[in-house]
Amino acid sequence: MSIATLLPTEDDIHRRRITVAGLLVTLGIIFGDIGTSPLYVLQTIVGDRPVSELLVYGGVSAVFWTLTLQTTIKYIMLTLEADNHGEGGIFSLFSLVKSRGRWLLFPAIIGAGTLLADGIITPPISVTSAIEGLKILYPALNQETIVIVVLVIISLLFGFQQFGTKVVGASFGPIMLVWFSTIGTLGLIQIAHHPGVLAALNPVYAIRLLTEYPKGFWLLGAVFLCTTGAEALYSDLGHCGRKNIRTSWVFVKTALVVNYLGQAAWTMGHLGHALAGNQNPFFMIAPKWGLVPLIILATMATIIASQALISGSYTLISEAVSLRFWPKVRVLFPTNERGQIYVPSINWLLWFGCVCVQLHFQTSEAMTAAYGFSITVAMLMTSLLLSQYLRGVKHWAVPVVVGIMLVFFTVETSFLIANITKLLNRLGILVFEWGLIFMMYLGYKGREIKNRLLKTVPVAGSVPTLQELSDDGSVPRYASNLVYLTHSKTPGELETEILYSIMRKQPKRADRYWFVNMSILTDPYSTRYDVEELVPGVAYKINFRLGFRVQPRLNLLFRRVLEEMAQRGELDITSRYDSLARHHLPGDFRFVVLEKVLSYDNELTWQERFFMNGYFFINRVAISDQQLFGLDTSDVAVEKVPLTIKPAAATRDLQRDPLEQAQGPAEAEMVTVGVGAAQPV
Repeated sequence: MSIATLLPTEDDIHRRRITVAGLLVTLGIIFGDIGTSPLYVLQTIVGDRPVSELLVYGGVSAVFWTLTLQTTIKYIMLTLEADNHGEGGIFSLFSLVKSRGRWLLFPAIIGAGTLLADGIITPPISVTSAIEGLKILYPALNQETIVIVVLVIISLLFGFQQFGTKVVGASFGPIMLVWFSTIGTLGLIQIAHHPGVLAALNPVYAIRLLTEYPKGFWLLGAVFLCTTGAEALYSDLGHCGRKNIRTSWVFVKTALVVNYLGQAAWTMGHLGHALAGNQNPFFMIAPKWGLVPLIILATMATIIASQALISGSYTLISEAVSLRFWPKVRVLFPTNERGQIYVPSINWLLWFGCVCVQLHFQTSEAMTAAYGFSITVAMLMTSLLLSQYLRGVKHWAVPVVVGIMLVFFTVETSFLIANITKLLNRLGILVFEWGLIFMMYLGYKGREIKNRLLKTVPVAGSVPTLQELSDDGSVPRYASNLVYLTHSKTPGELETEILYSIMRKQPKRADRYWFVNMSILTDPYSTRYDVEELVPGVAYKINFRLGFRVQPRLNLLFRRVLEEMAQRGELDITSRYDSLARHHLPGDFRFVVLEKVLSYDNELTWQERFFMNGYFFINRVAISDQQLFGLDTSDVAVEKVPLTIKPAAATRDLQRDPLEQAQGPAEAEMVTVGVGAAQPV
């Protein structure tokens, strides 16, 4: 049968026209994280240092050129070109270039792990920065109260995820439009009072800050915070499209730069003095009457930024599960919107991490000291994958690719070195993120070993047996339709374990045998399949080819295929039980899942045993295959199959017991245990 499609194919998202609605959605989804960075960036750069022209102008200059080099050139201009059928993100990029070398696995999982781990610090730092603005109006407000308010907001945010964001999501765009318009206007008013601050756009000030200001190089750790949302920008490519992102970025970057310049203009009014603890330049440039509305608006903007990051984490884990990098987890669909998913385990893991970060660091200033290192690593990993994309997919000349990557690696390595000073402040987060990376690597290694041990045989040799078993009335019918999951992609072949399960372990008679294989494609949303007829009218093999962002709901997909075959007259799905057939009821279905377990008959090195035990332990705490493939409401039988990697050598000196030879088998059934006691073996 020719290849068929179950669902409509994805239209080319990049051909869509730029519309006001599209730009609003882009503002609400894409730019939340990077758009709320003015809340804490300049405050972190200045810190408790005496205000000077070199510090302020140099800091703003470094911010402007970081946004230009990293966000505009690297992500907006170059990385957005690396779309995988309209989708972005580090796993989409990896899917495009993985054929260029197995080593690319490592930058992919390191980048994914660090992105996911930084998701536990972005919501606390953003929301805390907004709520701390109340200290300007209420200096007596203690930090404990702020922490409680932030924890309540974060808990409500994560608790709401299970219901989806379809309703409130429509308001994200207009709120962010108001946000960027407001911060841009506030900055413009301050620039009008101190127009000389425009000189800060000169890159000379940034260079002088790094070379002349005492320990100026280490301020790059604070400067880097202005571009932390760039990775999320690329990950959400599929939601909005390249044209909408690039067009809206012009407005967003203008608002950000103008606001930074406005904060610098206000700060220059305090030359020679250190800013007080509650003097955040972002809030100080607002008139006193507008402070409360600004705090409310900032809080909403930070919630939107956190929401985008949380949704991105769900997508990241869903892709990792599809690519077999992550243990099987339950994925839910709270709304009918395409691409909107909910992963309960990740949701509450992130919530727990955010609560721990908030309770540990308390203030946004302390959080900034731990923020940025992981995102720098993630950006470096993206650069590695991007270099392979430009060379291997776009076929750019080697000197051009080397020149471009040299610039990015120099900038990002400088940020990485500057952020190394933050390591002592984020040891707990480092343990968390490297644990995530190790889990992904375990998933990859375990899958690699299992695939290597996959033994398949041609079904042709078993055709007569399957035909006779299906017609053998002496064997009780096991099911009308018996369905197995197979990993064999080769036409006409199945695993030996499947044939053993049908014919020898317990003869399983069925009217029809179905063998279902699922392949993951680099195309995010493909849903194609083909059907092989292995035994005419008796055995079929269905090969699904699903995109890595399509949830493998086998029950639904399988029944859709049968319905289509029935509509084309290729199959009669009516039950063969006489009483049911008279009423034209469909036949019953039963699924058999073969679950691999590590056999005791293995002689492994300690490294091999460590990796395999770790892999199987993680899979024990993961959800079952029937839950992963949407079979938890179906009739499913699970059979355990021992996985033998290195069979133990046979014992050569095994001999017959002399006691049995002398006394006979009956007497040998008793052995002495302890003193004068005898027990049956």
